[in-house]
Amino acid sequence: MIRVLLVDDQSLLRMGFRLILEAEPDIEVVGEAGDGAAGVGMTSALHPDVVLMDVRMPGTDGIAATRLITAAEPATKILILTTFDLDEYVFAGLKAGASGFLLKDAPPAELLTAIRTVAGGDAVLAPTATRRLIDQFAPLLPGPGRQHERDILLSKLTDREQTVFVQLAAGRSNREIADDLHLSEGTVKVHVGRILAKLDLRDRVQAVVLAYESGLITPGS
Repeated sequence: MIRVLLVDDQSLLRMGFRLILEAEPDIEVVGEAGDGAAGVGMTSALHPDVVLMDVRMPGTDGIAATRLITAAEPATKILILTTFDLDEYVFAGLKAGASGFLLKDAPPAELLTAIRTVAGGDAVLAPTATRRLIDQFAPLLPGPGRQHERDILLSKLTDREQTVFVQLAAGRSNREIADDLHLSEGTVKVHVGRILAKLDLRDRVQAVVLAYESGLITPGS
């Protein structure tokens, strides 16, 4: 059973999400919170598997709440809810530890898939969305002159892992990486798991963020 906490300041939206989720045999809504502070407290008390987190809320917003939850409850995965395809806060949410983002008007099937994907340990951020997201927020990233950071980053990985990491950071799926490197998809999945473990990352979204921040990948590359 996937235990979900809803955090949104709009009660009608929470009601809509609850109706969709509670119709599924493998998903249970364990609580609702109307702001980020309440969401942090309820996560600490209930230990949900997944938090659906709105970004724009009064008081403690979704970014601050995400940062607090991921630090205190690393097993809990967070899906950022956004009204627009590239909300200006989404990148900050991913940096704070969210496992992906989802549009509030996404079809029910997409919402359910996203929750199950995140609960299973993967991230919800399509390769095309990754590229557009990074291009959109490139001005927020550190400037050039980061060779030392790149060297430290890559020194933790084997040659094969470095190759996989660069493609992963460019937003490519496991299947695309496997086809390009003439490997099985299962082998690529193993490499990705080792990369995340060695770099102490929650998921592939965090890998993308780290690669851009260190200058390993640049927008448009």
